[in-house]
Amino acid sequence: MQDYTLKEMMAVVAAREIQNGDIIFCGTGISMLAAMAAKNISAPDCVIFFETGAIDSLLEEVPLAVGDSRVMYHTAVNGGLADAFGTMQNRFTGKRVVGILGAAQIDCYGNLNSTCLGGYDKPAVRFSGSGGANDVASFVSRTIIFMKHEKRKFVKQLDYLTSPGWLDGPDGRQEAGLTGGGPSAVITDMAVMRFDPDTRQMFLAECYPGISADDVQENMGFRVDCSRAAETQPPSARELHILRNRCDPQRLILG
Repeated sequence: MQDYTLKEMMAVVAAREIQNGDIIFCGTGISMLAAMAAKNISAPDCVIFFETGAIDSLLEEVPLAVGDSRVMYHTAVNGGLADAFGTMQNRFTGKRVVGILGAAQIDCYGNLNSTCLGGYDKPAVRFSGSGGANDVASFVSRTIIFMKHEKRKFVKQLDYLTSPGWLDGPDGRQEAGLTGGGPSAVITDMAVMRFDPDTRQMFLAECYPGISADDVQENMGFRVDCSRAAETQPPSARELHILRNRCDPQRLILG
C-alpha cells in the first residue's frame, strides 16, 4: 500500500531532476515545493530565485506565491523583475538555470499553452497568459514541466502556442534562434515523460507504481513510445520526512 500521495510523488520526482549548482527559476505551488525539496534533500548547493527578484532565498517556510514576503527572507539579492530575468538570460549563469513550468496544454514536442482554449479572439476559456513562462522556455538551459495527466491537456495541436518546447522537432529551436536547451522532463500525476534526443518527440520514461503504460497512454491525446518505460522509484522515508516536516509542515501545498 502506498504511504505517499501523488502530489508528494510529483514533488520528489521533480526534486531528483535538480542537481547541485543548478539555478532554479520556479513559480507558485508544487514547483516551489519541488525546488525546496531539492535544496533540502539532494542538491543543497542549488540556488532558488523568483520572478519577483528574490535570488538565493533561504525559504524557511514554503511561500504561497512568488510575491509572498517569505521569498525575500535571507536572500543574496533582493532585486526586481529585471534582476530575475537578467539572471535567467545571463550568458554565464543562464547555462545552469532550470525552469519549472506548468500549462493548460502540451503537445508531443513539449510546446505549452497557458493563454486560452479555443480561438484567441473568442476563446472558450482565457488564462493568465505567459507571465515569464515564454522567456523561461526560450532562454534557460532546460525546463521541467508539471502537468495533470489528462487527454484534454496532452493534445495533438495546441489552441495557442505560449511557450516553446522543441517546436517542430530536432532543429526547431535552432531555426527559431532560441539559445536555451528546451524541455527535459514532463512530470505528471501518473508518469514521467521525456524527449527523444533524435526526434525530440515525447516518450514515456517512467510509470508510477501501480500505474501501467496503458493507463498513461489512455489519458493522452496523441500516441507516445512506451517501450522504454520503467517503474519510478517511490519516495524514500527520508525524502517524505523532509518534504512533510521541513518543506511543508503546514501542508500549504501538500494539502
